[in-house]
Amino acid sequence: MIKTDILIIGAGPTGLFTVFEAGLLKLKTHLIDALPQPGGQCSEIYPKKPIYDIPAFPEILAGDLVKNLMEQIKPFEPGFTLGERAETLEKLDDGTFIVTTNKGTQHHAPVVAIAGGLGSFEPKKPPIANISDFEDKGVSYFIKDPEVYRDRKVVIAGGGDSALDWAIYLSDVASEVALVHRREEFRGALDSVERVSELAKLGKIEMITNAEVVGLKGEDELEQVVIRHKDKARGEEFREVDDFIPLFGLSPKLGPIGSWGLEIEKNAIKVDNSYDYQTNIPGVYAIGDVNTYKGKLKLILSGFHEAAIMCQSAYQRIYPDKKYVLKYTTVGGVEGFDGSKKEAKREVVQSISV
Repeated sequence: MIKTDILIIGAGPTGLFTVFEAGLLKLKTHLIDALPQPGGQCSEIYPKKPIYDIPAFPEILAGDLVKNLMEQIKPFEPGFTLGERAETLEKLDDGTFIVTTNKGTQHHAPVVAIAGGLGSFEPKKPPIANISDFEDKGVSYFIKDPEVYRDRKVVIAGGGDSALDWAIYLSDVASEVALVHRREEFRGALDSVERVSELAKLGKIEMITNAEVVGLKGEDELEQVVIRHKDKARGEEFREVDDFIPLFGLSPKLGPIGSWGLEIEKNAIKVDNSYDYQTNIPGVYAIGDVNTYKGKLKLILSGFHEAAIMCQSAYQRIYPDKKYVLKYTTVGGVEGFDGSKKEAKREVVQSISV
């Protein structure tokens, strides 16, 4: 059984920053995440997309943000249970908790912090009968590494920001990029729509509107997509491809966490106030996009703030007889569990006798 001070469910940006804030309080942490690597949505869904609202970073790629957070928390030696989903929560007589994953891994902690973002994500799949036969064999619902599509023939379906942005990005990577949308109008940002139109005029993207991908063909891997045009005169088109990427959005689900007895409101975990982001179960907190309260803003920077406040409350729960005096890192430095120490150089002032 894995024992820790704060068990964090979700290894996205908020969960990772919780490790840092807990470490400043000398609290050990362990994280559980269903994904095979830390980073949450930033790693799994849009690692190459820029984020513009992280303080001190005018622009940073989502994947680089995760990389920086991992470097920041390295001195605090967090543990990870990756590729496993938190399945059950059991509260013991002494007020501590045991969380068991879908693979039977047990974790014991006095505090549980749920930082699961919007929950687990399931892609919205187009109604193509045999689409599951080609998943990971030419059909993908996420783009993790654009280089996978280097010099390949790609068809993207969708009319939102994700479809537009990836069509633009892959126009410099793939040998062919076709963007299929059932309407003529797109739902994305105006500058993205204009950029796709420009690239279409240059022959770098083929825009196929008023049409849908309705079929997939191939032996062991995807070889063709069937495109049905609304214009009956054009009928159906059989197009040779290497990859088909339907980008119709994602459906967030709380999963097993929703059956833990927590108060749920609109697919989010309700916290009684913004004092410490504790749920209706004492000792269980919810931070980041997974929670809801009056005035809630679903921003990464809000999750960072909630993590800092939550850790202060967790410290008092774990050590009720101790009083923690907040010290700025510029004054107290950062002392890692690995023996490392970061602190500002102290100026030496010499008295001068006259």
